[in-house]
Amino acid sequence: MGGLLDRLEPFLAAMPAVRSPVGHVHFKNKLLWTLVILLLYFVLTNIFIFGLSPESQDLFSFYRALLAGANGSLLHLGIGPIVTASIVLQLLRGADILQIDTSEARGQVMYMGLQKILIFVMIVVEALPMIVGGFMKPDTAVAVEIFGGNMAAVSFLIFLQLCIGGVLVMFMDEVVTKWGIGSGVGLFIVAGVSQSLVNGFLNWEAVTDPFPVGFFPRLVAIGLSGGSYVEYFSTDLLAFITTVAIFLVIVYVESTRIEIPLAHTAVRGARARFPVKLIYASVLPMILVRVLQANIQMIGMFLSNIGITVLGTFQNQTPVNGLMWYLAPINSPRDWMWWVMDLGHPPWEILLRMGIDIIFTVVGCAVFALFWIKTAGLDSKDVARQIQMSGMHIPGYRRNVQVLERYLDRYIPRITIVGGAFIGLLSVVANLFGVIGAVGGTGLLLTVSITYRLYEEIASQQIMEMYPFMRQFFGKE
Repeated sequence: MGGLLDRLEPFLAAMPAVRSPVGHVHFKNKLLWTLVILLLYFVLTNIFIFGLSPESQDLFSFYRALLAGANGSLLHLGIGPIVTASIVLQLLRGADILQIDTSEARGQVMYMGLQKILIFVMIVVEALPMIVGGFMKPDTAVAVEIFGGNMAAVSFLIFLQLCIGGVLVMFMDEVVTKWGIGSGVGLFIVAGVSQSLVNGFLNWEAVTDPFPVGFFPRLVAIGLSGGSYVEYFSTDLLAFITTVAIFLVIVYVESTRIEIPLAHTAVRGARARFPVKLIYASVLPMILVRVLQANIQMIGMFLSNIGITVLGTFQNQTPVNGLMWYLAPINSPRDWMWWVMDLGHPPWEILLRMGIDIIFTVVGCAVFALFWIKTAGLDSKDVARQIQMSGMHIPGYRRNVQVLERYLDRYIPRITIVGGAFIGLLSVVANLFGVIGAVGGTGLLLTVSITYRLYEEIASQQIMEMYPFMRQFFGKE
């Protein structure tokens, strides 16, 4: 694999990319770039694909909060291709098939180039089944008026717009990563989920019964009409309690950490601490797991739509039997409370599906967390090298990279596995009981955690603006 990458290096280096900033980017400029990209994201989610029939189906309807896209818009694919490409690269690196040292400039260029190629491939791979499988249908009126009734031309136009939207998301993510605050992937998830949360709390529209779907309008309307809270509000109350509980648990867990004491070699008395959070790998491994589940469901839905039902059949976007039903994640209480409503399956099958979802999510998050810290340069080896280069060492231990690495190995791998498994379990629990808005427990969990880390990064950026010498210590110059 290494020889092939060496031959591809000129091609990988020539991949289109957003220019990296030279020197320090002022905090105000970072904030401005972030807000501009956020505004552009909202604009693009409201530009709908030309030539798309209203009868089209949303292949990712249950994963909209996670994929940060908008059904039928230019950003229909959302961050799916980016995350899927990351899954492939992490699996290759975790299996030592892809051996690229991202601590060096050359390795970073090759890794980013390879990632872009995979993203382009995944954009096509995710867009094509939507057209071929008949999920995104061409509008007959557009075909007749503009293309003389040629439906294939309209389908190709829809496919082209999907690809353009996927490429735009990729470059928008890169702009935020290099010039803004946080990452575009996290920013888009927070933006999409926040919209849905506001809608879930304040929407006055009535859909399935005479009362509004928004939590607070529904609460008031039922009270004024004298309706039964038990009949019309019980599931909403459970979702509200789950929403508040998830928020409090994530904020508490994000502040839970082990702090490794450090001392400066050259400056006597200078002390610091290296924090190893319980959620050390952040919530990105959970994104990878959920997107992997979404891709599995997409394959099953595509096969079912073209008449191949060996993996199960679907009604709209919902699997009703077969392997796809067992592999589908639990999204709400309506997916497992068989004593409340008829689910069409015996209790043992529902419990088996719940068990598969729990094991797949918990184990998957733990595994991807280990892969992620290796990819992101957060494992013991890379952290030990960073501490060594900063002039720090652990008091009472020799100033040696190998010694530092062995010391960090006591904590980082174990905490990474425990934190990844915990975040996976929390995601499943949140989905089991439901949350406010059509965001799912996973979407809410991601939003709270990403927002908390974004707040921490903003605070860190402001401190480094006040004390410029700290930028050299943290490697921000």
